[in-house]
Amino acid sequence: MFRRLVLGAVLAAPLLATAAQPYPDKPIRLIVPFAPGGSVNLMGRLLADNLSQRLGQQVIVENRAGAGGLIGAELVANAAPDGYTLLLATMGAQSIQPYLSKQLRFDPKTSFTPIGEFASLPNVLVTTPDVPANNLAELIAYAKANPGALSMASAGIGSVNQMVGELFMLKTGARFTHVPYKGAGPAMVDLMGGRVQLTFVNVPSVVAQVKEGKLKALGIAGEKRTAMLPDVPTMKEAGACDCVVDSWYGLMGPAGMPKELVDKLSRELREVVATPAMQRMLAEQGAEPIQGSPAQFAAVIDAESRRWSEIIKEAKLAE
Repeated sequence: MFRRLVLGAVLAAPLLATAAQPYPDKPIRLIVPFAPGGSVNLMGRLLADNLSQRLGQQVIVENRAGAGGLIGAELVANAAPDGYTLLLATMGAQSIQPYLSKQLRFDPKTSFTPIGEFASLPNVLVTTPDVPANNLAELIAYAKANPGALSMASAGIGSVNQMVGELFMLKTGARFTHVPYKGAGPAMVDLMGGRVQLTFVNVPSVVAQVKEGKLKALGIAGEKRTAMLPDVPTMKEAGACDCVVDSWYGLMGPAGMPKELVDKLSRELREVVATPAMQRMLAEQGAEPIQGSPAQFAAVIDAESRRWSEIIKEAKLAE
Protein backbone atom coordinates (compact mmCIF):
# COMPACT_ATOMS: atom_id res chain seq x y z
CA MET A 1 0.00 0.00 0.00
CA PHE A 2 2.78 2.41 0.98
CA ARG A 3 4.65 1.60 -2.24
CA ARG A 4 1.50 2.27 -4.30
CA LEU A 5 1.03 5.64 -2.57
CA VAL A 6 4.67 6.58 -3.16
CA LEU A 7 4.47 5.46 -6.80
CA GLY A 8 1.24 7.44 -7.32
CA ALA A 9 2.82 10.54 -5.82
CA VAL A 10 5.88 10.17 -8.04
CA LEU A 11 3.75 9.78 -11.19
CA ALA A 12 1.49 12.71 -10.24
CA ALA A 13 4.37 15.06 -9.44
CA PRO A 14 5.07 16.15 -13.05
CA LEU A 15 1.36 16.79 -13.64
CA LEU A 16 1.09 18.88 -10.48
CA ALA A 17 4.22 20.78 -11.41
CA THR A 18 2.80 21.50 -14.86
CA ALA A 19 -0.52 22.63 -13.41
CA ALA A 20 1.28 24.90 -10.98
CA GLN A 21 3.25 26.70 -13.70
CA PRO A 22 2.34 30.40 -13.60
CA TYR A 23 0.92 31.92 -16.77
CA PRO A 24 2.60 32.58 -19.10
CA ASP A 25 5.33 29.95 -19.10
CA LYS A 26 5.96 30.03 -22.86
CA PRO A 27 5.73 32.59 -25.71
CA ILE A 28 2.32 34.00 -26.63
CA ARG A 29 1.19 34.40 -30.24
CA LEU A 30 -0.51 37.70 -31.06
CA ILE A 31 -2.37 37.27 -34.33
CA VAL A 32 -2.51 40.49 -36.34
CA PRO A 33 -5.14 39.84 -39.02
CA PHE A 34 -3.57 42.19 -41.58
CA ALA A 35 -0.32 42.33 -43.55
CA PRO A 36 2.81 44.10 -42.24
CA GLY A 37 2.70 47.85 -42.75
CA GLY A 38 -0.14 50.15 -41.82
CA SER A 39 -1.62 51.19 -38.50
CA VAL A 40 -2.99 47.78 -37.47
CA ASN A 41 0.40 46.11 -37.72
CA LEU A 42 2.03 49.03 -35.93
CA MET A 43 -0.47 48.83 -33.07
CA GLY A 44 0.08 45.09 -32.82
CA ARG A 45 3.84 45.48 -32.53
CA LEU A 46 3.56 48.29 -29.99
CA LEU A 47 1.29 46.11 -27.88
CA ALA A 48 3.44 42.99 -28.25
CA ASP A 49 6.66 44.76 -27.27
CA ASN A 50 5.18 46.40 -24.19
CA LEU A 51 3.15 43.38 -23.10
CA SER A 52 6.26 41.19 -23.39
CA GLN A 53 8.05 43.40 -20.88
CA ARG A 54 5.08 43.37 -18.55
CA LEU A 55 4.51 39.59 -18.65
CA GLY A 56 8.18 38.62 -18.67
CA GLN A 57 7.51 36.36 -21.64
CA GLN A 58 7.75 36.90 -25.39
CA VAL A 59 4.61 38.05 -27.21
CA ILE A 60 5.26 37.23 -30.86
CA VAL A 61 3.37 39.02 -33.62
CA GLU A 62 2.10 36.70 -36.34
CA ASN A 63 0.54 38.39 -39.37
CA ARG A 64 -2.33 36.35 -40.82
CA ALA A 65 -3.86 38.57 -43.47
CA GLY A 66 -6.80 37.95 -45.76
CA ALA A 67 -10.54 38.48 -46.18
CA GLY A 68 -10.47 41.83 -44.42
CA GLY A 69 -9.16 40.33 -41.19
CA LEU A 70 -11.41 37.26 -41.12
CA ILE A 71 -8.58 34.76 -41.78
CA GLY A 72 -6.70 35.79 -38.65
CA ALA A 73 -9.88 36.05 -36.60
CA GLU A 74 -10.89 32.51 -37.60
CA LEU A 75 -7.49 31.17 -36.56
CA VAL A 76 -7.98 32.59 -33.06
CA ALA A 77 -11.61 31.46 -32.89
CA ASN A 78 -10.40 27.87 -33.43
CA ALA A 79 -7.43 28.06 -31.03
CA ALA A 80 -7.26 26.54 -27.55
CA PRO A 81 -8.58 28.98 -24.90
CA ASP A 82 -5.35 28.78 -22.90
CA GLY A 83 -4.14 32.36 -23.38
CA TYR A 84 -1.31 31.47 -25.74
CA THR A 85 -3.09 32.56 -28.93
CA LEU A 86 -4.56 36.07 -28.83
CA LEU A 87 -6.05 38.39 -31.44
CA LEU A 88 -5.38 42.04 -32.12
CA ALA A 89 -9.04 42.95 -32.57
CA THR A 90 -10.07 45.78 -34.89
CA MET A 91 -13.35 47.42 -35.78
CA GLY A 92 -13.10 46.17 -39.35
CA ALA A 93 -12.52 42.52 -38.56
CA GLN A 94 -14.92 42.28 -35.59
CA SER A 95 -17.77 44.66 -36.40
CA ILE A 96 -17.82 45.16 -40.18
CA GLN A 97 -16.53 42.19 -42.17
CA PRO A 98 -18.73 39.58 -40.42
CA TYR A 99 -21.81 41.44 -41.65
CA LEU A 100 -20.59 41.71 -45.24
CA SER A 101 -19.84 38.02 -45.71
CA LYS A 102 -22.24 35.07 -45.59
CA GLN A 103 -19.35 32.58 -45.72
CA LEU A 104 -18.26 32.93 -42.07
CA ARG A 105 -16.95 29.83 -40.33
CA PHE A 106 -17.21 31.33 -36.85
CA ASP A 107 -19.76 33.34 -34.90
CA PRO A 108 -18.48 36.90 -34.27
CA LYS A 109 -20.64 37.14 -31.14
CA THR A 110 -19.78 33.84 -29.45
CA SER A 111 -16.40 32.70 -30.80
CA PHE A 112 -14.24 35.15 -28.83
CA THR A 113 -13.44 36.35 -25.32
CA PRO A 114 -13.04 40.15 -25.07
CA ILE A 115 -10.04 41.13 -22.91
CA GLY A 116 -9.84 44.89 -23.37
CA GLU A 117 -9.75 47.88 -25.69
CA PHE A 118 -6.49 49.81 -25.57
CA ALA A 119 -6.47 52.52 -28.26
CA SER A 120 -8.46 54.35 -30.91
CA LEU A 121 -7.44 56.43 -33.93
CA PRO A 122 -9.43 59.21 -35.61
CA ASN A 123 -10.08 59.14 -39.36
CA VAL A 124 -9.81 62.01 -41.80
CA LEU A 125 -11.07 62.75 -45.32
CA VAL A 126 -8.19 63.71 -47.61
CA THR A 127 -8.16 64.67 -51.28
CA THR A 128 -5.55 65.32 -53.93
CA PRO A 129 -4.66 69.01 -54.45
CA ASP A 130 -6.46 69.17 -57.82
CA VAL A 131 -9.90 68.36 -56.39
CA PRO A 132 -11.93 71.59 -56.78
CA ALA A 133 -12.87 71.85 -53.11
CA ASN A 134 -11.11 73.35 -50.11
CA ASN A 135 -13.69 72.43 -47.49
CA LEU A 136 -16.40 69.85 -46.93
CA ALA A 137 -19.25 72.05 -48.16
CA GLU A 138 -17.49 72.59 -51.49
CA LEU A 139 -16.64 68.89 -51.79
CA ILE A 140 -20.22 67.80 -51.12
CA ALA A 141 -21.60 70.35 -53.59
CA TYR A 142 -19.16 69.20 -56.29
CA ALA A 143 -19.87 65.49 -55.65
CA LYS A 144 -23.62 66.09 -55.85
CA ALA A 145 -23.30 68.07 -59.07
CA ASN A 146 -20.92 65.46 -60.54
CA PRO A 147 -22.02 62.12 -59.05
CA GLY A 148 -19.33 59.45 -59.32
CA ALA A 149 -16.77 61.80 -60.87
CA LEU A 150 -14.47 61.57 -57.85
CA SER A 151 -12.85 58.19 -57.11
CA MET A 152 -12.64 57.07 -53.48
CA ALA A 153 -9.77 54.71 -52.68
CA SER A 154 -9.96 52.10 -49.93
CA ALA A 155 -7.84 49.26 -48.58
CA GLY A 156 -10.44 46.77 -49.85
CA ILE A 157 -14.08 45.74 -49.76
CA GLY A 158 -15.42 46.23 -46.24
CA SER A 159 -12.34 48.12 -45.05
CA VAL A 160 -12.78 50.91 -42.53
CA ASN A 161 -11.84 53.43 -45.25
CA GLN A 162 -14.72 52.24 -47.41
CA MET A 163 -17.20 52.15 -44.56
CA VAL A 164 -16.42 55.70 -43.39
CA GLY A 165 -16.92 56.75 -47.00
CA GLU A 166 -20.22 54.88 -47.26
CA LEU A 167 -21.43 56.53 -44.05
CA PHE A 168 -20.37 59.95 -45.36
CA MET A 169 -22.25 59.39 -48.62
CA LEU A 170 -25.38 58.20 -46.82
CA LYS A 171 -25.35 61.21 -44.50
CA THR A 172 -24.51 63.92 -47.06
CA GLY A 173 -25.88 62.69 -50.37
CA ALA A 174 -22.46 63.03 -52.02
CA ARG A 175 -21.62 60.26 -54.51
CA PHE A 176 -18.10 58.91 -55.05
CA THR A 177 -16.92 55.95 -57.12
CA HIS A 178 -15.42 53.36 -54.77
CA VAL A 179 -12.09 51.89 -55.90
CA PRO A 180 -11.01 49.03 -53.59
CA TYR A 181 -7.32 48.05 -53.43
CA LYS A 182 -5.53 45.07 -51.93
CA GLY A 183 -4.32 46.92 -48.86
CA ALA A 184 -3.74 50.46 -47.64
CA GLY A 185 -0.29 50.73 -49.26
CA PRO A 186 -1.40 50.41 -52.90
CA ALA A 187 -4.37 52.71 -52.23
CA MET A 188 -2.05 55.44 -50.91
CA VAL A 189 0.36 55.00 -53.85
CA ASP A 190 -2.44 55.64 -56.34
CA LEU A 191 -3.85 58.51 -54.28
CA MET A 192 -0.45 60.22 -54.20
CA GLY A 193 -0.09 59.55 -57.93
CA GLY A 194 -3.44 61.21 -58.66
CA ARG A 195 -5.06 58.08 -60.09
CA VAL A 196 -7.80 58.39 -57.43
CA GLN A 197 -8.95 61.62 -55.84
CA LEU A 198 -9.79 60.97 -52.21
CA THR A 199 -9.87 58.56 -49.31
CA PHE A 200 -10.91 58.30 -45.68
CA VAL A 201 -7.93 57.19 -43.63
CA ASN A 202 -6.54 57.23 -40.10
CA VAL A 203 -4.84 60.52 -39.34
CA PRO A 204 -1.21 59.38 -38.72
CA SER A 205 -1.03 57.83 -42.20
CA VAL A 206 -1.32 61.20 -43.95
CA VAL A 207 -0.04 63.88 -41.56
CA ALA A 208 3.26 64.35 -43.41
CA GLN A 209 1.59 64.55 -46.83
CA VAL A 210 -0.96 67.08 -45.58
CA LYS A 211 1.70 69.28 -43.99
CA GLU A 212 3.76 69.16 -47.19
CA GLY A 213 0.75 70.22 -49.28
CA LYS A 214 0.62 66.94 -51.19
CA LEU A 215 -2.88 66.19 -49.86
CA LYS A 216 -5.73 68.35 -48.56
CA ALA A 217 -7.38 67.35 -45.27
CA LEU A 218 -11.00 68.50 -45.25
CA GLY A 219 -12.61 66.93 -42.19
CA ILE A 220 -12.03 64.72 -39.15
CA ALA A 221 -14.53 61.88 -38.62
CA GLY A 222 -14.35 62.23 -34.84
CA GLU A 223 -15.86 63.88 -31.79
CA LYS A 224 -13.05 66.40 -31.58
CA ARG A 225 -10.14 67.81 -33.53
CA THR A 226 -6.82 66.02 -33.41
CA ALA A 227 -3.57 67.57 -32.20
CA MET A 228 -1.82 66.12 -35.25
CA LEU A 229 -3.94 68.29 -37.59
CA PRO A 230 -5.28 71.01 -35.29
CA ASP A 231 -6.57 73.26 -38.10
CA VAL A 232 -8.82 70.60 -39.61
CA PRO A 233 -12.42 70.75 -38.30
CA THR A 234 -14.53 67.75 -37.43
CA MET A 235 -17.22 66.86 -39.95
CA LYS A 236 -19.91 67.83 -37.46
CA GLU A 237 -18.18 71.13 -36.69
CA ALA A 238 -18.02 71.87 -40.43
CA GLY A 239 -21.76 71.30 -40.72
CA ALA A 240 -21.33 68.35 -43.10
CA CYS A 241 -22.56 65.37 -41.07
CA ASP A 242 -22.41 63.74 -37.67
CA CYS A 243 -19.92 61.14 -38.90
CA VAL A 244 -17.88 59.83 -35.96
CA VAL A 245 -15.74 56.81 -36.77
CA ASP A 246 -12.71 56.06 -34.62
CA SER A 247 -10.70 52.98 -35.58
CA TRP A 248 -10.38 51.04 -32.33
CA TYR A 249 -7.92 48.35 -31.26
CA GLY A 250 -8.28 45.72 -28.57
CA LEU A 251 -7.20 42.33 -27.34
CA MET A 252 -9.30 39.16 -27.60
CA GLY A 253 -8.88 35.44 -27.16
CA PRO A 254 -10.89 32.38 -28.14
CA ALA A 255 -14.22 31.69 -26.45
CA GLY A 256 -14.04 29.71 -23.21
CA MET A 257 -10.99 31.33 -21.62
CA PRO A 258 -10.99 30.91 -17.80
CA LYS A 259 -12.08 34.04 -15.93
CA GLU A 260 -8.86 34.23 -13.90
CA LEU A 261 -6.84 34.24 -17.14
CA VAL A 262 -9.01 36.94 -18.69
CA ASP A 263 -8.78 39.04 -15.53
CA LYS A 264 -4.98 38.70 -15.47
CA LEU A 265 -4.55 39.66 -19.12
CA SER A 266 -7.02 42.54 -18.78
CA ARG A 267 -5.18 43.85 -15.74
CA GLU A 268 -1.79 43.57 -17.45
CA LEU A 269 -3.15 45.28 -20.57
CA ARG A 270 -4.45 48.23 -18.55
CA GLU A 271 -1.10 48.48 -16.74
CA VAL A 272 0.73 48.50 -20.08
CA VAL A 273 -1.48 51.31 -21.43
CA ALA A 274 -0.88 53.32 -18.24
CA THR A 275 2.91 53.31 -18.60
CA PRO A 276 4.51 56.60 -19.73
CA ALA A 277 6.32 54.76 -22.53
CA MET A 278 3.12 53.34 -24.03
CA GLN A 279 1.27 56.64 -23.57
CA ARG A 280 4.06 58.42 -25.43
CA MET A 281 4.16 55.85 -28.23
CA LEU A 282 0.40 56.01 -28.73
CA ALA A 283 0.46 59.82 -28.70
CA GLU A 284 3.16 59.77 -31.40
CA GLN A 285 0.75 57.77 -33.55
CA GLY A 286 -2.14 60.14 -32.87
CA ALA A 287 -3.93 57.44 -30.90
CA GLU A 288 -6.13 57.87 -27.86
CA PRO A 289 -5.11 55.50 -25.02
CA ILE A 290 -7.98 53.46 -23.54
CA GLN A 291 -7.90 51.34 -20.40
CA GLY A 292 -11.00 49.27 -21.02
CA SER A 293 -12.34 46.31 -19.07
CA PRO A 294 -13.59 43.10 -20.73
CA ALA A 295 -17.20 44.19 -20.14
CA GLN A 296 -16.59 47.66 -21.59
CA PHE A 297 -14.90 46.17 -24.66
CA ALA A 298 -17.73 43.68 -25.17
CA ALA A 299 -20.20 46.58 -25.08
CA VAL A 300 -18.15 48.51 -27.67
CA ILE A 301 -18.04 45.53 -30.03
CA ASP A 302 -21.78 44.94 -29.63
CA ALA A 303 -22.69 48.58 -30.24
CA GLU A 304 -20.36 48.89 -33.24
CA SER A 305 -21.61 45.62 -34.73
CA ARG A 306 -25.22 46.80 -34.52
CA ARG A 307 -24.29 50.17 -36.00
CA TRP A 308 -22.34 48.82 -38.96
CA SER A 309 -24.76 46.01 -39.75
CA GLU A 310 -27.47 48.67 -40.15
CA ILE A 311 -25.23 50.87 -42.33
CA ILE A 312 -24.33 47.85 -44.49
CA LYS A 313 -28.04 47.10 -45.00
CA GLU A 314 -28.88 50.73 -45.76
CA ALA A 315 -26.04 51.02 -48.28
CA LYS A 316 -26.95 47.60 -49.76
CA LEU A 317 -23.40 46.29 -49.40
CA ALA A 318 -23.98 42.74 -48.10
CA GLU A 319 -23.29 39.74 -50.35
